[in-house]
Amino acid sequence: MKKFKIKRHWLLSLTLIGFTVAACAHYPKNQPLAEPAALSYDFSRFNQPPNADETFVVMAFSGGGTRAACLSYGVLKELKNTKLPGTDRSVLEEVDVVSTVSGGSFTGAYYALFGDRIFADFETKFLKRNIQGELAGKVLNPYNWFRLASPYFSRIDLAAELYDQTVFESASFDVLAQKATRPFLIINATNLYQGARFEFTDPQFRYLGSDIGSYPVSRAVAASSAFPFLLSPISLVNYAKPAGYELSDKDQDALEDYWNNKRTYYEVYNNYIYAEPQGHAKHPYMHLMDGGLADNIGLRAIYDLYVRADIRSKINQGKIKRFLAIVVNSKAENPAKIDQKESPPGLMTVGFKTATLSLDNYSFETVEVFKEMVAQRIQDQTTLKDCQQIINAKCSNNFKIPPLAGGDIKLYVADLTFDNIPLEPPAPGIKGRKYYNELPTTFYLPDDQVDNLITVGGWLLNENPDFKRFLSEY
Repeated sequence: MKKFKIKRHWLLSLTLIGFTVAACAHYPKNQPLAEPAALSYDFSRFNQPPNADETFVVMAFSGGGTRAACLSYGVLKELKNTKLPGTDRSVLEEVDVVSTVSGGSFTGAYYALFGDRIFADFETKFLKRNIQGELAGKVLNPYNWFRLASPYFSRIDLAAELYDQTVFESASFDVLAQKATRPFLIINATNLYQGARFEFTDPQFRYLGSDIGSYPVSRAVAASSAFPFLLSPISLVNYAKPAGYELSDKDQDALEDYWNNKRTYYEVYNNYIYAEPQGHAKHPYMHLMDGGLADNIGLRAIYDLYVRADIRSKINQGKIKRFLAIVVNSKAENPAKIDQKESPPGLMTVGFKTATLSLDNYSFETVEVFKEMVAQRIQDQTTLKDCQQIINAKCSNNFKIPPLAGGDIKLYVADLTFDNIPLEPPAPGIKGRKYYNELPTTFYLPDDQVDNLITVGGWLLNENPDFKRFLSEY
């Protein structure tokens, strides 16, 4: 009887400890903004030496788990090995902005934090690790059962802890802000309330009355890769704004310009509902999930940088002479044969297709919109030249058409996808298209698949017509 009482007391003590742990378990909160000081982690602060903008390179890394991380890493590696003609500089040294989603966020964030060190240890620290299995191990750890019993702590917080401790070395956005050297990193997630794109930058956090500096990069990556059904959202607190806080003049103008520019209006309005005087009371929290739900290739962030004048103003001022966008899209075909059976697909298949169908279609449209924007600029330049030639031939008054702001800029869009790979193996070490399209979207791939993806990333870059043209016209 005495032995039974000892065991019962031990079990009761363990239960009480578990409840205490559960009660204390809480996700790390984003911190309030003490005062509306100057922006820290913002593209405008990431300046380079004079004339560095002449060759302006932006990159977008798509979602797709380890498959996406490997492909984008392979492209980075090839850019490192590719010299700009007539210089001793690599193309990688000219990269100014990296916008990332989901699996691509691991590669982009690691490179932004640690630079060329990525080529020494990223394969072992992430690409060739079974992150998925390690996370499952943390979930099965009895200590974490009590933590997961808390309504304020979930699987995504365990994932962020794992990334923080084993990949990103507890780095916060202050580390990136203090470096203030390009590339400027934009990690993208999705605001579940509106389905709007959310980027981890200082201006975005200001709408929440929050300071991004102390926020862990690992949690941003976790939010960016929190795929529905498998992981839970990352939560942010929306704080009351400090004294002196005001919306920018640009935002105020956009809110008053609904009829002339609805796209800009809604982009600002989606943030204004959190930033308005009572926004913190009406919307005290924001919940974020996989960035692919809003834009699975990360190109929208670059498009927004262009249209809201951050990049366009550099073009208009004549600072950018050549502009190269590299889109690394690891989208693979879904192997589910749902159209080969009379019976409807199961719940899991329907859930997956619901989460990814519009995502994939929207990604295609985003690339096309960006290409059309570039094509329009080139067409405008050509039209002006043609008109000037006609005037020169038919008029004798030497009239000159005012040039476009920024002059004749050279524009290139290198869209890298598995669709660019032939059906049959095109080169040693490269598989046929089917091989890559059948790779799963997971956070673990065997080493041979990792190596193949890294190799094909470099091959896709070198075979891309726009990248070849960029080098030949440099």
